[in-house]
Amino acid sequence: MSELSGLFAPERVAVVGATDRKGSVGRAVMENLVADFEGSVVPVNPTDDRLFDRPCYDDVAETGADLAVVVVPAAAALDVIESAGEAGIENVVVITAGFGESGGEGTAREEALVDLANRYGLNLVGPNSLGIISTPSGLNATFGPRNAESGSISFMSQSGAFVTAVLDWAADRDIGFNDIVSLGNKAVLDETDFVEAWGADPGTDVVLGYLESIEDGEAFVRTARDVTAETPVVVVKSGRTEAGAHAAASHTGAIAGSEAAYEAGLDGAGVLRVESAEELFDFGAMLAGQPLPNADGVAVVTNAGGPGVMATDAIGDADLNLASLGGETRAALADVLPQSASAHNPVDIIGDAPVERFERALEVVLDDPAIGAAVVIACPTATLSFESLAERLTALGETREQPVAVCLMGGSSAEEAAETLAAAGMPTYFDPARGVRSLEALYDYRAVRRREYEEPTTFDVDRDRAREILERVEGARDNRLGIEAMGLLDAYGIPTPESDIVDSPVEAQRVAESIGGDVVMKIVSPDILHKTDVGGVEVGVTDADVADIYETLITRARNYQPDARILGVQIQEMVDFDDGVETILGLNRDPQFGPLVLFGLGGVFVEVFEDTTLRVAPVSKSEAASMIDDIDAAPLLRGARGRTPVDEDAVVETIQRLSQLVTDFPAIVELDINPLVATPDGVVAIDIRLTVDPERL
Repeated sequence: MSELSGLFAPERVAVVGATDRKGSVGRAVMENLVADFEGSVVPVNPTDDRLFDRPCYDDVAETGADLAVVVVPAAAALDVIESAGEAGIENVVVITAGFGESGGEGTAREEALVDLANRYGLNLVGPNSLGIISTPSGLNATFGPRNAESGSISFMSQSGAFVTAVLDWAADRDIGFNDIVSLGNKAVLDETDFVEAWGADPGTDVVLGYLESIEDGEAFVRTARDVTAETPVVVVKSGRTEAGAHAAASHTGAIAGSEAAYEAGLDGAGVLRVESAEELFDFGAMLAGQPLPNADGVAVVTNAGGPGVMATDAIGDADLNLASLGGETRAALADVLPQSASAHNPVDIIGDAPVERFERALEVVLDDPAIGAAVVIACPTATLSFESLAERLTALGETREQPVAVCLMGGSSAEEAAETLAAAGMPTYFDPARGVRSLEALYDYRAVRRREYEEPTTFDVDRDRAREILERVEGARDNRLGIEAMGLLDAYGIPTPESDIVDSPVEAQRVAESIGGDVVMKIVSPDILHKTDVGGVEVGVTDADVADIYETLITRARNYQPDARILGVQIQEMVDFDDGVETILGLNRDPQFGPLVLFGLGGVFVEVFEDTTLRVAPVSKSEAASMIDDIDAAPLLRGARGRTPVDEDAVVETIQRLSQLVTDFPAIVELDINPLVATPDGVVAIDIRLTVDPERL
């Protein structure tokens, strides 16, 4: 499996803090272990000679165990862990609370725990964990009230209480597990470690997770991207956090808040994200038990018209494809259905349908090459046996490669049939919309499997020049740069208009004449972020007016903010916007996922429309191209309403070049190019502002 195999398949488990005292955690863990574990269980407690009819040890070092479960008070836990490490016990589950989650001394205690784990190379779960379960070995090292049923789903949770609730709920729905981990404080082993381990485990078909945070987003993306190429990973992520206070410094920062970062990170990793516990296990059961669809079309076979319409609506909402059945399929359906039935999709076999009609209709539909998946909806009638239908569907599933979502719209009458289908890996649903959403998970994961990850392009750039520009913040009053840093874009091959920054009316006149034609004039001040709001930008300035406009811009800036640093005025070549589209290209460095590249519709209303998308850098060519697909304004870029399409290749290349810039220089905390004007002839960056961390230079 991986280096964590000893954690889930130990031969000998020591419970440190074992006791027979009623209501205690030590007793609950011992009872759970001795009930089903195939290996040896040894109690450790210096106050007892025997517990659970077996010898009791004074010290974990004496046990010869390969897994230690620690339930002693927090003050004693560190000594136990050190003793285990010195004895060569590599796997430790710390159920004890009173560590980082309690603050103060607990935080210091957790730091010491991490030091011990690093010193002895421990695979340590917790602290503050419910424990772990592994059904192949019968291991239940938790203090939960019940064990898991066996299955091929491995599940991790940042909430121990959620694990106990899931075990109780899943047992009634015939959902089984391979491994279960209560992550606790994630002081040593975290979600990335278990995704990697379960991705290598042949007993795990699907990885599910309830997460409140991801400790190292960049490592998680790298690991999960490899795992999801073969094993689906589905998570529900709770705990929405506010974007940091620095986010207001740029449009990108304001848009790329914490939740957007998680969305980009999980999507980039190929992880499917759901919004509820119900969806988490609906998707998990479907992904574990059913094959991936081999065609795009979805068919509905139902004995009730209303639920068939519900399923049809759900297919539309899910952006799936309700297939048009071929002529041969409709003719074959006409041969097996009554005249009053519908041979079109959804296929309504009407309410008097016996199980044989269901079976024949579904067989005909699945023979259609356009059908990649089917939804079967059965309502209880006097002519239909749910149990017989379950047996026929189970047999059919053994010979077909298409997934089937089964909706048994009944109560107690459907229970036995649901058990039969669950045993065959066919999950059942009461609500057709749930069945359709679960099918959508198969299509979404199919898309993940079809992704071809490519190495990002490396462009020939001038890193030395870029570094010189970024170093301007060293010793400065703050760490922001504006249009005085346009040379940074030139250094990385991102086109900019001809321009210069001047500090006098005479120089303004000279530069304007050298550019030729009307120009744009902008106040240059790192303290004035929104120049248009203060009248700091004038467009279409003629040669005759340049000197006067220079004085006007300086006066406006002084009146607006007397203490602002005024570096001068930028004289910039006019760019024709008539055939162009204003876009935004930016960067926000997330504390979990690292650099996030943003692209979308730009201009002064970027935060109003929020038509943007994010990717975790570095961004490959195909990922950059997909960013254009993601935004609602994509048709505008591609020639809507008779417009000439913009140079899409130039946009894709510019996204990649910015990705390389922010990857090369971790000191860039935030960056906006707004607008980046995309035209039929290429792109041009009109404005820039960025925030730099001088300590990372």
